[in-house]
Amino acid sequence: MDRSDKQRIEGIVQRILDDFGDDRAINKTDLCNEPDKTAIIDVIDKLMKILYPGYYSDKLYKIYSLKNNMSVIIEDVIFHLKKQIMIVLRYCKKFPELTDADLEDKAMDITYEFMDKIPQIRDYLETDIQAAFDGDPAAGSKDEVILSYPGLYAISVYRMAHELWLLDVPMIPRIMTEHAHSVTGIDIHPGATIGKYFFIDHGTGIVIGETTIIGEHVKIYQGVTLGGLSTQGGQKLKGAKRHPTIGDNVTIYSGASILGGETIIEDNVVVGGNTFITNSVEKDTRVTAKKQELQYKNN
Repeated sequence: MDRSDKQRIEGIVQRILDDFGDDRAINKTDLCNEPDKTAIIDVIDKLMKILYPGYYSDKLYKIYSLKNNMSVIIEDVIFHLKKQIMIVLRYCKKFPELTDADLEDKAMDITYEFMDKIPQIRDYLETDIQAAFDGDPAAGSKDEVILSYPGLYAISVYRMAHELWLLDVPMIPRIMTEHAHSVTGIDIHPGATIGKYFFIDHGTGIVIGETTIIGEHVKIYQGVTLGGLSTQGGQKLKGAKRHPTIGDNVTIYSGASILGGETIIEDNVVVGGNTFITNSVEKDTRVTAKKQELQYKNN
């Protein structure tokens, strides 16, 4: 490297460092007080071992030592999740004046409450597995559903993140579901409310917004959006019901968009592919888009 190259590199380094000097959000460098995304993803991986011990656990473990090995995993999750929750509680407006000791106690309580929900989460997931197996003729076994279906993975992460959301944990639930989004192409906001026997078939491109409510025995295919009519209001819309309500025993086929907080799809409705719905649909109804006319021309 000659002198001119060195000087140019030094100049570039200095200009970039100078760019860090203001208070823009992009410049935040207090890494010790920021949640660790890698650590949270590691917690997800360990939680999957707890949810599905025979499928995600380390194959070096023997079945006779399951209790001991599971105890180690659970304690590890509690330690690292508590640490991350303590960090993000600093973002929570409800606890602006708590000391570090108080924050640690609060984080520990939340972590224990979340871990106590694991059996309930597993109960819901058992119904989701059953729904996938019953609803997909291509499913060879429940083992295949657990090991290979991206929809079940996205639902599993959502159900964990949703419990943390209900406990008012900032940031971590979104980091969890956005990780699942990046892995599966399925975007489920942790604030959505989803009942038992939920089946996502294929899954890529699905979007389920924050205030969506979904009943039981609902099946959704790829490319479905359960979204808001408009986000022009930005932060002013926070807390408003912006996304649709889906009743029980509803099937929504690929490419359908159902939008708006006042839109209610009642029980036993079938929504056809590539439909665009912004009004409520009464129960026992089938909604389809008028078939497009295809035109053929010789080359």
